Amino acid sequence: MLTIGKLAQETGVKVPTIRYYEQIGLLPEPERSAGNQRLYGPAQLNRLRFVRHARALGFPLEAIRDLLSLSGRPDQPCAAADSIAREQLSAVRARIRQLQALESELERMVAQCDHGAIRDCRVIEVLGDHALCAHDHEEP
Repeated sequence: MLTIGKLAQETGVKVPTIRYYEQIGLLPEPERSAGNQRLYGPAQLNRLRFVRHARALGFPLEAIRDLLSLSGRPDQPCAAADSIAREQLSAVRARIRQLQALESELERMVAQCDHGAIRDCRVIEVLGDHALCAHDHEEP
């Protein structure tokens, strides 16, 4: 059995985050020692590793909750899991497009700078007036 500190060490997830995951039901309430210390077994360790990996891939908490639910039904078809992963892939691709537009706009802004005084600074000017941007780079 692992204490919360050891679980955090094993998974790279901070203690407050582990407590939060317990509060929102991503992790079940752990057993308690006689001294009321949280104790975690291999199942909780594996579940937290799953959650951490899913978060690293950018899955939102609700999608992780759904994936965890699906993982508890190993004989079911994986169409629902595939659908969740496809949604995440689509979100990542949209974010990449948005970041590419941001990159392009920042490159353009810096390239137009003549390194003079702030009163003539293109960076300040463009940041003050979104209409001067060449691309739509607002978050959706």
